[in-house]
Amino acid sequence: MPDETKISVYVVDDDASVREALRMLLMSADMEVNTFKSAEDFLKCQVRKRNACLISDIKLKGLSGLELQQKLAERGTKMPVIFLTAFDSNEIRQQAKQAGATGYFRKPVDDQALLDTIYWAISSYS
Repeated sequence: MPDETKISVYVVDDDASVREALRMLLMSADMEVNTFKSAEDFLKCQVRKRNACLISDIKLKGLSGLELQQKLAERGTKMPVIFLTAFDSNEIRQQAKQAGATGYFRKPVDDQALLDTIYWAISSYS
């Protein structure tokens, strides 16, 4: 049975090395971590809506991170979304902001800044 008091983070990235690095970082901060290689895989799972957030790459094979956030909104699933990208541009930043992103980071991500954003996002949604 999952610990509802523990922060649960869902990571969606098509790069296995990024998923693993984020999994290790988040586990070291005592967070529950679930990783997915695609938005479609993530959408198939049952997610916690409290004390949880999503970290997604913007450019994914299949549905993009922005499209994933839109699908969650259509389903009424409200959770903070933090986007990562290796392909930063003003246009992508603006799209993420308009989609309601809680955070936006260029890869490689500063570990402490990401953790701080997760804590802030969770406290803001609770």
